[in-house]
Amino acid sequence: MADAIVLAGRMFGPGAPLPMYAGDVAELRGATVHRHSWTQESPSPNRPEIEDWVRGEVTPLIDRVGGRPLLMAKSLGTNAAVIAAERSLPAVWLTPVLTMPWVLDAMRRATAPFLLVGGTADKLWDGDAARRLSPHVFEVADADHGMYVPGPLTESIAVLGQVVVAIEAFLDEIAWP
Repeated sequence: MADAIVLAGRMFGPGAPLPMYAGDVAELRGATVHRHSWTQESPSPNRPEIEDWVRGEVTPLIDRVGGRPLLMAKSLGTNAAVIAAERSLPAVWLTPVLTMPWVLDAMRRATAPFLLVGGTADKLWDGDAARRLSPHVFEVADADHGMYVPGPLTESIAVLGQVVVAIEAFLDEIAWP
């Protein structure tokens, strides 16, 4: 049986739409999904210490789950890229913090495939860097850090559906599980 670990962003838990649906994709493939909520207040997300804080939160869960789980994380949770690189874990990084050098360094060291999902209006997204880091990139024009696009709310809901399709295609391509 495959496992997937879903990590929250800073503002909302793993039941927020992006991480929730990402985990649902894994669950529909037969995986056991482990949704993690942060247990304590995080330090500043703009300082390198955040990587160690995320490591301290996530490593016990990965150790408990065992094996090679798929990591699925939103924003703050993408600081777990260092763990993915060290353990060669596949990943889906939703609105990753590509402006933080330690996250970029960890993703450069990754040996397992990973999908990067972001929007061109997100100040933490760098589309050029994303395409250098992975052949698996889903970029949405004008989407912000929440993957909302201008216009009626239904257009942002449609983006959520497109993200689900991108995750499914990525997992098909890497034959996961």
